[in-house]
Amino acid sequence: MKSRKPAKAAESGKPAKPESHLAMVRRARRINRELAEIYPYAHPELDFRNPFELLVATVLSAQTTDLRVNQTTPALFAAYPTPEDMAAAVPEELEELIRPTGFFRAKAKSLMGLSASIRDNFGGEVPGRLADLVTLPGVGRKTANVVLGNAFGVPGITVDTHFGRLVRRWKWTEQEDPEKVEAEIAAIFPKSEWTMLSHRVVFHGRRICHARRPACGACPIAPLCPSYGEGETDPEKARKLLKYEMGGQPGQRLSPPPDYPGRPAPALGAG
Repeated sequence: MKSRKPAKAAESGKPAKPESHLAMVRRARRINRELAEIYPYAHPELDFRNPFELLVATVLSAQTTDLRVNQTTPALFAAYPTPEDMAAAVPEELEELIRPTGFFRAKAKSLMGLSASIRDNFGGEVPGRLADLVTLPGVGRKTANVVLGNAFGVPGITVDTHFGRLVRRWKWTEQEDPEKVEAEIAAIFPKSEWTMLSHRVVFHGRRICHARRPACGACPIAPLCPSYGEGETDPEKARKLLKYEMGGQPGQRLSPPPDYPGRPAPALGAG
């Protein structure tokens, strides 16, 4: 990771001039370029082998960690490898398999519903269009964009909790509604960057720019951050806050990409 000193606060006592929209766009694009250097291996942190597995894993990821989902899905996909299989599941048996992810009854209902819809309305294949994906039970724009961007190569911005709080922390938007956030960020970046931008921002939020105690003193993009100082600024203390590969710990995937520099996560019950 590059080592950079954070930008010094103005010492003149004069209030800083408001940032123009053009200056914000330039700063946002520079942050994206910096994140691309910091996380050249950024990727979706859900294990999947096909569009159906990614769709199911993304639905399960609500209100839990990607790690817990990844620890749960091997047994789930062994039991129900296709939409046809999952649509015909015994609800109580499906619920028991996904229990570790929380809200298992509601999630099981969504999984069986979307599987039945894929079977009945899309020939057993996950559709590759946003308009079709959002017709599936339990699938909104966020889930649809995850699937489109990572299983079909269709650019999309995924506004999860990490993405939303970081783009507000960086003053790229003041919007709270995910669809409005998506629209404003989409206007800043070329479409070709949308999917990877989403991964980079989420990676940074999980590893360095945490919600409660951001590791400001260990952040490589501190000079570009208007919220520098919200977290720990002492470099040594900040380094202790780093997570996953940045902190020398396992990542969230049991089967990470070959270029991932961290260690694979342990299977359920293994640690």
